[in-house]
Amino acid sequence: MGQKPSIPKGTRDFHPEEVLKRSYIFNTIEEVFKRYGYAPIQTPSMENLNTLTGKYGEEGDRLLFKVLNNGDFLSKADDALLNAKDSNKVLRQISKRGLRYDLTVPFARYVVMNQHRINFPFKRYQIQPVWRADRPQKGRYQEFYQCDADVVGSDSLMYEAELMQIFDEVFSHLGIDVTIVINNRKILAGIAELCDASDKLVGITVAIDKIHKIGKEKVRLEIANQGVAPDKIDKLFEVLDCKNLDELSKHMQDVPVGLEGIEELKKFHTYADQIPKKNVLKFDVSLARGLGYYTGCIFEVMSNDVAIGSIAGGGRYDNLTGVFGLPNVSGVGISFGAARIFDVMEELNNYPEGIGAVLDVLLLATDEESHLRSFKFLQSLRDAGVKADLYPMPSKIQKQMKYADKLKVPRVIIIGSQELESGQLSMKNMQTGDQEKLTLDEIIKTILPS
Repeated sequence: MGQKPSIPKGTRDFHPEEVLKRSYIFNTIEEVFKRYGYAPIQTPSMENLNTLTGKYGEEGDRLLFKVLNNGDFLSKADDALLNAKDSNKVLRQISKRGLRYDLTVPFARYVVMNQHRINFPFKRYQIQPVWRADRPQKGRYQEFYQCDADVVGSDSLMYEAELMQIFDEVFSHLGIDVTIVINNRKILAGIAELCDASDKLVGITVAIDKIHKIGKEKVRLEIANQGVAPDKIDKLFEVLDCKNLDELSKHMQDVPVGLEGIEELKKFHTYADQIPKKNVLKFDVSLARGLGYYTGCIFEVMSNDVAIGSIAGGGRYDNLTGVFGLPNVSGVGISFGAARIFDVMEELNNYPEGIGAVLDVLLLATDEESHLRSFKFLQSLRDAGVKADLYPMPSKIQKQMKYADKLKVPRVIIIGSQELESGQLSMKNMQTGDQEKLTLDEIIKTILPS
């Protein structure tokens, strides 16, 4: 008995209809990126591990997929480490590469390596797969596409406003009602300072980020477990209850870093508020994206109709290129989670009519001569730009129609001896059942109106 086929956990096959739907999502995002002046780049699926490690925090390092060295990868491994089963130390000897975890760190590496070939500020977009050894669940996969747009080489908050516009425009085109949430990591640093716990910023940030998932009491407990005094935790929650920047400013009067974050958000709004928005833009002081490299404004986008977590996000990172030897190059970027957006689109069924159809028309022949002539008609249709195919052999029309139904073909052309003699081919609309006699040129004009 043959081996039962399978695919790795956290990955998916996509059928033709699903690929066409995903292409619609990618194309929609890409067209908006292009309209805003972003240029495409691509980077390798694999990066050197020393490029990736230490950029995403301890959890991110754990979730990196490592690639074993070529050949006999154990030959250079230390026997003592192998016998001690010290996997972390052995790993450094047997693996020098890893699959990329996101597109931002590879982009920073790209900028440093190509700094003399690009003009700053440099605006790029990138649509490629990434891999994370995460626990698979709804909306979370181990292989998925990201669609990123970044600007490096400018501190201007104009770009934060522009990226917010991109969020608004893309999700409007896709028909997804969203809330775009914004905060600033300097405000979070200010909150930690108010708690006399600046050294615990990362832990506090991670806890705050869970507030909408696990509730205030559990967040309070997590922060207390980090050694923050109860009265300081009370102060923290007073700040988290602030609904606007003016209210927040009163708590940050003696905290310069917090005030700097507030001023950056106010500057952002001087740009963003000039532009009408189709979706809600909301300030949330509890928004605390966990990636350690964000230093300024941070974004998260939530679907208002489907409970699936964030479907896009981003933020400003002031010195990510510095770890690769190019300091003081500020950047800001956003990322669309294509896998989650696909799941939302599936649940809402927001696709244009006919998006899953591979063909515009399928030719059905009733006899050998008609089938032979249809092959020539087929080429004429394709030359004109029509997506067309021919059933592979003449057979009962009912059988051919059943095949067309399964393909979700919008139209079929039925060709027999009468049609060949008259030059009028029978075209049937598969949705309405309407049928009409047309010449080949008329059929092309009907399918591809100019």
